[in-house]
Amino acid sequence: MHVNLNPFPALHGIRAGRAFALLAGLFVLTFGLMVVLLGLDQQRVLDATSRLQDATVPEIIRYQRLARNLEQLRLEGERVFTAATPQARQQAMFVVMLVASHPSVLEDAESAALARETERFLSDLMHRGAGDVSVFATYYGEWQRLAARLSVRVDDVAIQGINLANADLNDVSAIMRLAGYKLAGALLLVGLFLLIFLFLLRRHLIHPLQRIDRELSHLSVDQPAPTFEPSAMREIHAVEEAIGELHASLMQNEQARFALEELANKDALTGLTNRRHFQLLGHAEVLRAQRYQRPVTVGMADLDNFKHLNDTYGHAAGDAVLRAVSQLMRDSFRQSDLIARYGGEEFVFLFPESTLAEAYIQAERLRQRCAGNDVTLPDGRVVRVTMSIGLADASAASLEVSLNRADDALYEAKRNGRNRVVLAPSLAPVQEQEQGTLALTIE
Repeated sequence: MHVNLNPFPALHGIRAGRAFALLAGLFVLTFGLMVVLLGLDQQRVLDATSRLQDATVPEIIRYQRLARNLEQLRLEGERVFTAATPQARQQAMFVVMLVASHPSVLEDAESAALARETERFLSDLMHRGAGDVSVFATYYGEWQRLAARLSVRVDDVAIQGINLANADLNDVSAIMRLAGYKLAGALLLVGLFLLIFLFLLRRHLIHPLQRIDRELSHLSVDQPAPTFEPSAMREIHAVEEAIGELHASLMQNEQARFALEELANKDALTGLTNRRHFQLLGHAEVLRAQRYQRPVTVGMADLDNFKHLNDTYGHAAGDAVLRAVSQLMRDSFRQSDLIARYGGEEFVFLFPESTLAEAYIQAERLRQRCAGNDVTLPDGRVVRVTMSIGLADASAASLEVSLNRADDALYEAKRNGRNRVVLAPSLAPVQEQEQGTLALTIE
């Protein structure tokens, strides 16, 4: 039994343009009605705001002014009792009379009556205390009761102003709350329209494009070829096939690039870095070390009596020895050290972050391992070879100059009997002392 999962079956018999036009028309009418209702609410908010600004705010200011004057009246009355001189009492009494006759006080009947009572009380007190200051202390308790009434009236006036503002603000809040509900309805309408619109586009356009974008973002020679679900759209299917072909092309290009890089940078016999690539990497490393004032050492090595070995056992034996020695170098040095075949039976090294003394330890270890290592030739015979090594500090000279100094040290090792490590002649005074110490350490 076939079940139709499409919630909009009527769209099967209608053109896409007409379906979207009807959907858009319904959306515009409904959303327009919501906009009109929001406009009416906005006008109500504007009217309430105008009323608040034109009537309520001036009234609140009047209440604040009245409260401030009543408080001033209380404070000046207090000064009448606390003043240190008759002149200060007169000044305070004068201010009391001014405040009591202020228009903001006279406009409010209850406040005006309380102000007149305060003025009369203080005036009588001033007459009585003109000749006897102790009168003020006698009537201070009665004044405190009157001052408390003034404080209560100040609070009442302040509360009246707050209540007046709250009434208008509550009206505005109610209107804004209703407008918020309507706005939420309008947003819900927009969201419903977008959901329907996306549903119509998702199955055959958006979802396939998202899948293609996801596969393209992960397209790499390190990942398997992307796979796609069957697509009903011929254009989408063509793009998916093109992505598969692109991945295959990337794999071929990566393999070709890797092979070319190996041919360009590696020695075919030993698998070590070749001379050209060593000069490129070594030059950059020497410049880095000199820029940051870090130690760096270069070395030259040559297999002893290699021509005699070739003449005696043949070139195949010589190749086997070169491969064995190259592997021994990889096992003896650090991963950060640069090793290269410089030509024939000659090798070159670069030791970053290593002083001449530290490089000497590594080179001496390699020399000893080489001298004690048995190399099995293709015909089954076993031979041993030794090597001579020259080292030079490269932290203060160019790579070419340092290699020349290391080469001079290498030939010095050859002249002194081979199978030894010699440091560059220019540093001989310091290095000979270091060499003796290091030799004892190795022993």
